[in-house]
Amino acid sequence: MEKNTRRLRWMRLDNAALIFPAALRRHWSNAFRLSFTFRDPVDPALLQLAVDAAAPRFPSVFVRLRRSAFWYYLEEVARPPIVRQDSSRPLVGMTRREVGRCAVRVLYYRNRMAVEFFHAVTDGTGALVFAKSLAAEYVRRRYGAAVSCVSGVLDLAEEPRPEELEDSFQRSAGPVAAPRDDRNVYRFRGTPEPDRFLHVTLGILDSALLRQRSRELGVTVTAWLTAVLLQAILEIQAQDVPRRSRRRPVKVQIPVDLRRLYGGQTLRNFVAVANVGADPRLGDYTLEELAQTVHHQMQLQITPKNMQTIFTPNVNSQRNPFLKVVPLFLKNVIMRAVFDAVGERVSTLSLSNLGEVALPPEMAPFVERVEFVLGPQSTAPYNASLTTWNGQTFLNIVRNTTEPRLEEQVFTRLVRLGFHVSVESNSR
Repeated sequence: MEKNTRRLRWMRLDNAALIFPAALRRHWSNAFRLSFTFRDPVDPALLQLAVDAAAPRFPSVFVRLRRSAFWYYLEEVARPPIVRQDSSRPLVGMTRREVGRCAVRVLYYRNRMAVEFFHAVTDGTGALVFAKSLAAEYVRRRYGAAVSCVSGVLDLAEEPRPEELEDSFQRSAGPVAAPRDDRNVYRFRGTPEPDRFLHVTLGILDSALLRQRSRELGVTVTAWLTAVLLQAILEIQAQDVPRRSRRRPVKVQIPVDLRRLYGGQTLRNFVAVANVGADPRLGDYTLEELAQTVHHQMQLQITPKNMQTIFTPNVNSQRNPFLKVVPLFLKNVIMRAVFDAVGERVSTLSLSNLGEVALPPEMAPFVERVEFVLGPQSTAPYNASLTTWNGQTFLNIVRNTTEPRLEEQVFTRLVRLGFHVSVESNSR
């Protein structure tokens, strides 16, 4: 057997990733999934060959989490992971032992190929580039199609480019740090699943009708769907808290791809968030009011100057000379305390939209679905995510509690708004 003499890379965690190893819990890891559903059953042997071919091109993806005396870092694995059969339980928590071997999983089930990422590795945009490139290589091997390297599919014969491996936060930070968001927001409660089962409910919507409804109100699809989510959450809170004066603001966290604001081609994390929402103590809201509120809040927040102030505090902390020499075990205590205090408590849930997925024309006939599933928060049961492919929008709502309150509210509202919603779930 020929020995692998390729030099394995290692890299410091990017600024957004620093918090994730410290926040890792026994039954929770900050992870997400991207999946491609093909027209035919997946051949696991060919999928493994595609993984092996893709590994040298993506040294920042097939990595394991390592630790030094002062910092965690990522080290390229010597061999890519073995593809595994998927189950009805997506995003099973990644343990420290697992991410210490490899922080990415490649799974298959019937016609579906899925990749699950520990968030310290990359964000949704970087993950989509990798997943599309892997799926393209699989299609080449499975169907003999000459898939071109366009629409975000990278050439596996190329060497990785330095800009793909950079921590883009470091070159984009500015002189001003924004104050932390208010943490007095509404948080869902529920009965935790005793075995940590994660419910995934998928609603499939007509993307043309979704764009039409958004245009009618002069807002984006993300803003319109956020307004639907907000209206559903406000109704649930009103049922639980009849006295209006005791209700709390509802906030939806929207991840923002910073490459669109600052440029760059990094395949690592380069994302910040906008927090948008409404205060129920001010009265009831129509869908139109909520859509306009979200639209204007997004317009104000998602600018290069404002987003810079959001991630600059974390970059400043990373550059702090005192913190650099604090031992890792103490950093873990500090970072976990910060994460528990402010990390996810500034929002009710997240809605992450990867947008309309573009694929090379030679590949598109073999792909039926492209889905994105964001894991739940560590201390709240829900999150939501969506992609659009081939005229359909796939809205996934995840929860780790027994009561399906939010998904019932959201999909019922969409039906009332004139949508034909095909609902699928892995619920038992």
